[in-house]
Amino acid sequence: MTDENAPAPPPSDDPQGRRLRVLQRVVFPGEDLDVVPLYVETNTERGASELAAEVAASSMTGRNATSVPIATGAVGEAQSSIRFGDDVPGHLLEEVGPRRSAVISAGRRVSFATYFNAFPASYWRRWTTVDAVTLRIRVAGESKVILYRSTAKGHSHPVETITIESDYAETIERTLPLTPFIDGGWYWFDIVAGPRGTTLIEADWLALTDPAPAGRVSIGITAFGAPDDLVQKLRVLGEATDLHPLLDTVYVIDQSPKRVSDHPGFQDAAKKLGARVQVIEQGNIGGSGGFSRSMDETVRAGQSDYVLLSDDDVEIDPEGILRAVTFADLARKPTIVGGQMFSRYERSVLHAFAEAVAPYRWWWGNAPNTKSRHDFGRRNLQNTPWLHRRADGDYNGWWMCLIPVRVIKELGLAIPIFIKWDDAEYGVRARDRGYPTVSLPGVACWQAPWTDKNDALDWNAYYHLRNRLVAALLHSQEPHGGKLLSESLERQLQALLSMQYSTVRLRLLAIEDVLSGPAHLHREIATKLPQLRELRTQFADARGEADLESFPPPRRRAPEAVKESLTPTNKRNLLTKALSGTARQFRAPRKGAQRRPQMALPQQDASWFVLVTLDSAVVSTADGTSASWYRRDPRLFRSLGWRSVRAHARLRRQWARLAEEYRAAAPEFTSPEKWRETFAASPDERPGGS
Repeated sequence: MTDENAPAPPPSDDPQGRRLRVLQRVVFPGEDLDVVPLYVETNTERGASELAAEVAASSMTGRNATSVPIATGAVGEAQSSIRFGDDVPGHLLEEVGPRRSAVISAGRRVSFATYFNAFPASYWRRWTTVDAVTLRIRVAGESKVILYRSTAKGHSHPVETITIESDYAETIERTLPLTPFIDGGWYWFDIVAGPRGTTLIEADWLALTDPAPAGRVSIGITAFGAPDDLVQKLRVLGEATDLHPLLDTVYVIDQSPKRVSDHPGFQDAAKKLGARVQVIEQGNIGGSGGFSRSMDETVRAGQSDYVLLSDDDVEIDPEGILRAVTFADLARKPTIVGGQMFSRYERSVLHAFAEAVAPYRWWWGNAPNTKSRHDFGRRNLQNTPWLHRRADGDYNGWWMCLIPVRVIKELGLAIPIFIKWDDAEYGVRARDRGYPTVSLPGVACWQAPWTDKNDALDWNAYYHLRNRLVAALLHSQEPHGGKLLSESLERQLQALLSMQYSTVRLRLLAIEDVLSGPAHLHREIATKLPQLRELRTQFADARGEADLESFPPPRRRAPEAVKESLTPTNKRNLLTKALSGTARQFRAPRKGAQRRPQMALPQQDASWFVLVTLDSAVVSTADGTSASWYRRDPRLFRSLGWRSVRAHARLRRQWARLAEEYRAAAPEFTSPEKWRETFAASPDERPGGS
C-alpha cells in the first residue's frame, strides 16, 4: 500500500504541457521587528501552555476556557536565531532579493509554521485547480529540513526529514499532495542549523499549472484624509519591482479635503511607478463612490483581469498582491480574493480573519469557528487549532480585496451608500450569483482596527443603520429582515437610556430615508454628510471638548470597576434595569446634575446600564481625543422614543413592498451608467475644484 501523504519525486517534464508556477514565496520582514512572529518562529512552544490549559478546561467543562497571556520575548529570540537580508553572504544571494534570504545561527531551530510562510493547503485544495504543491528550498550549510503538515483539528506531524551537508548552494524539491486537506490544514517546514550555521537562500511553494500568462491587476485606492499613508503606500508599490510586470494602473481616487498630488512627497513616491499612477479628483462621495470609480475605470480601460481595492490608510505587503493574483488565476471559478487585516498598532495581532453576515440578525461578524484579535506574538500558528480549520466567509473588507473584472461586468458596481456595508453587500451579491469570496491566509494588510473607535455613536450611526437596512432589503430571505428590526429598536432604547440623543436622531433619520425609497441613495450621496454633521450640533451629547477642564468638575469620582458593579448578570436583571431606567424618564433630573456632571467616565465604562443610573455624565470618546457632557432630558426621551417606535412599526409593515422596490431598482443604482452621472455631479469643494 502507498501512503498518500508520502512526498512524491520532484516533477519532471509534464505530459500535459504544464509548468511550475510559484504560488507563494517564503519572505522575511523588513525593519519592523514587531511583525517578526508573522514570518518566522523561533519558539515552537509559544502558546503551548495556553493551549494545554484550554484543552484541560474543555475536557472538564465541555467548553473552551478563557485564554491566559504568557510572556514570549519573540523579538529577542528571533534576533539571536536568525538574521535577514544584509547578513547573508553576497555570493549566495545572486538574483535573490534581501527579503528572501536569511542566516540561521549554529545549532538553532527556526520554524516557518507562520502566518506568512506556512502554506494554507486547504484553501488551495477547496477553491483552486491545484492538486499538489511542490516545496523548493535552496540552502547552504549543514542542516536538517523537516517537513510538516497539520489537520483541520490542528494536529500536526512530520512528513519527512531531509539532511543537507554542503557549504555550497543546494536545491531540494518535494511534491506534496493536497488530498487530505478537505476541511483544513497547512504545510510548513523547520530548519535546524548545524554547527557552522545555515543560510536559507530562498524557498518557494509551487504547483504545476497550465502555461497561461499571469493575470494583470489594477489597484484602486480611495484617498481621504491620510496623505502621508498614501504616499508611503505608493513608495512601497514603486519599490515592489516583482509586482510591476502584473501591474497596469494605480488609480488614486482623490476625495480628500486637500489634493493628494500637492503633498510634498507625492511626486517622489510615485516616480518609480511612472505613468501607472493615475490620480482622479472628485467630490467626497464616500468609500462606495471611490471604490466604484476604481472599478469602473478598470473595466473601461480593458487592460486588467482584476482590480484590487484598498483604503489610503492601509499598509500592505506587496507579496500579498502577488499571492492574491495567483490564487485568483488558478481558482475553479471567478473568485473574490480578500486580504485579512492586522492591527496597525499591535502589529502581530490578526484583527479580522474571515467575516460573514448572520442571516437572521443580518449583522456582520466573524465567520463561524473563527476569532478576532489573535496575537501571533503570544501564540503561534502551531498552537492555535482554530486557525487550521478552513474558514469560509461571505465577504472581505475593502481594506484589501481583489475582484475579477468579469465579476464586476456581471454584478455592476457598489451600492451608493457612502460608507459601511458596501463591501459586505457586494460579497453577498457575488455569493448569491455563484462567485465566492476567499479571505486567504498569507494575504494581509495593516489598518487601524475599529475597536479603537466607536463610530456607532457619531455621524456614522446613520450609515450603520441605513445601509444595514438597505442591504437586508436587497438580500435577506427572512420575513421583515429577521431579528434586524427588533435589534434596531432595542439599540434605540439603549441609546435613549444612555442620553445619546444625537445617535437616536440619526438612526431615526436613517429609517425615514429608507422608507422614502431607493431614489434617495444616489440623490443624497454627496450631500448627506454635511446634513448629518449639522444635525448632531443640536444635541449636547455630540458637542465634544478636547480638554476635560472645559467641564465643571464631577460631583463624585467614578467608583472602582463601576461597569462591572452595574453589569446585568442575567436577562431578568437586564430587563429590570431597562424598565427602571425607562420609569426614571417620567421624573425630572436632579437640578444639580444640569449644572455639574455627576461623574466622568472613560468610554469603555460608559455602558447603557451605567449611564441609565445617572442624570448627567462627561463621557470620553473611544479614540481618546475628546469628551462630551451627556444630560438626561425626559421630554426628548419620550419624543424620540415614540417616534422610533412608530418608524420601526411602519418599516415592519412595509418591509415586503420596500424589499421588492429596492431589488427592482438595484440593477439601475449599481450600474456604471448611473454611477457616472454621480461622479460627474459630485461637488469638488477644494480650492480650485470644479
